[in-house]
Amino acid sequence: MSDHALTITDDSFDELVLKNTRPILVDFWAPWCVPCKKLSPILDEIAAEGSDKVAIAKLDIEANPNSAKSYRVMSLPTMVVFRDGEPIGRITGAKDKATLLKDIDAALSVSEDTDNSM
Repeated sequence: MSDHALTITDDSFDELVLKNTRPILVDFWAPWCVPCKKLSPILDEIAAEGSDKVAIAKLDIEANPNSAKSYRVMSLPTMVVFRDGEPIGRITGAKDKATLLKDIDAALSVSEDTDNSM
């Protein structure tokens, strides 16, 4: 689905997301999800720009239902921002690039000592 974003699976989630040393946004998507298809090029563009703020990863929930279940993904698209193996922000719905970047910045600016339980 993307040339620049990292593709992850249930099997690689722990290694590529939870143990990642930099913040990472995980896009939970499905092939049948029209808003996901609209969001994909925007995420790919952010990934291609090589943001030093956050890495971009994508997880197909149909092929990898366990991770989506673990993070209570109930609607698509849902993006979860992780830092140091913990979810620190959740973004739902298709957004334009400017709004998405603002939402990512807001998630990243959350104090590390704040309880962000999902």
